[in-house]
Amino acid sequence: MNEYEILKRLEQVIIEREKERPEGAYTTYLFEKGVDKILKKVGEEAAEVIIAAKNRSQEELKWEAADLLYHLLVLLVEQELPFTEVLKTLEERHNKK
Repeated sequence: MNEYEILKRLEQVIIEREKERPEGAYTTYLFEKGVDKILKKVGEEAAEVIIAAKNRSQEELKWEAADLLYHLLVLLVEQELPFTEVLKTLEERHNKK
């Protein structure tokens, strides 16, 4: 399996949770609370990534980076912006070199 396949799979799970809203799921909670809650979590996780990096803790950093990526994917789904569009933008920027 491609090592980045997990991002695609995770995005699909988030999309399904947004549609189905299974009771008790954290992703359901985020969607029910709305964009302000999702934005707050993205900000909190970004700050925690910064702190982990400042602490020079790879263990802490990998956990916080994973949390940030998850919450960013939730935000992208909420905004109806496919992750592939973000990847295309990165590719376009890279190809301009």
